[in-house]
Amino acid sequence: MAYRSWREAMAEALYGPGGFYLAPGAPGRHFRTAAHTSPLWPRAWLTLAQRVYDAIGGGPFTVVDMGAGGGELIAGLAEIAPAGWRLVGVDLAPRPAGLPDRVEWLPSPPAGVTGLVIAVEWLDVVPVDVVERTPDGLRLVEVDGDGTERHGGPVESPWLERWWPVAGRAEIGLPRDEVWRALVDGLDRGLAVAVDYAAVPDRDLDGTLTGYRDGRQVRPVPDGSMDLTAHVLLQSCAGPGARLLTQREALRALGVDGRVPPYDGDPGRYAAALGEASAAAELLDPGGLGGFGWLVEPRGIALEDCFA
Repeated sequence: MAYRSWREAMAEALYGPGGFYLAPGAPGRHFRTAAHTSPLWPRAWLTLAQRVYDAIGGGPFTVVDMGAGGGELIAGLAEIAPAGWRLVGVDLAPRPAGLPDRVEWLPSPPAGVTGLVIAVEWLDVVPVDVVERTPDGLRLVEVDGDGTERHGGPVESPWLERWWPVAGRAEIGLPRDEVWRALVDGLDRGLAVAVDYAAVPDRDLDGTLTGYRDGRQVRPVPDGSMDLTAHVLLQSCAGPGARLLTQREALRALGVDGRVPPYDGDPGRYAAALGEASAAAELLDPGGLGGFGWLVEPRGIALEDCFA
């Protein structure tokens, strides 16, 4: 197969014919996300959605789950969200079997939404170009079908100059900025939230592009057999009035608490409380899921009404 940019290769491997994300339930088969932890995850999002609903002042309300994958989060919300709310899962993959009837399943986000838009581990799979610093300057990294790389032509990128001066290797995050702005611009009133692995240019000197297959991190190969992902520079995506939080900070503000409860004399209830505390600790662990970054961006409401 001919060499091409990583952005082109990722797009085909993830979303082209036979692509990784077009297979039903693909994410859940290859890696664990917060949606696979416990009912605490949808309950935290319900808390946030209720705050957004109150800040808007009631009325028609929509929750959109971008890159909904196997539908775990939106299905969890369907069990507990008010009956009058519209719930929408957005994904290119087919509608998951068993998804509650009240959930709409669309290939692209609806326009004119009033409500909450959730994008969990969505921006990290927006395809990006990879560049590398060489003795001859900054060069595009090209890749063939088996993952072999070579240096392509020279690269000039205002985005890199502003956000990620390259010492070794990096990804050009401009496509993530563009799709995030389009998503937020489709929100009439409410809150948009992106949750993702956050890039740190001073730390990620060799870039962050990698692959995941069968629960393991592997060398990235654009052959459709694996997830291809790169961390997201959330600062560059953020618009005016946005705030960056860690998942630990965000979930604690939404009432998730991993502390072990005192024994209350009821063994069954205490065992359930311990299980919930364990699940909360996993979501809050700064070395794991708790290390995710949250980008929260309001439209027409005060962010303080959602996150004090």
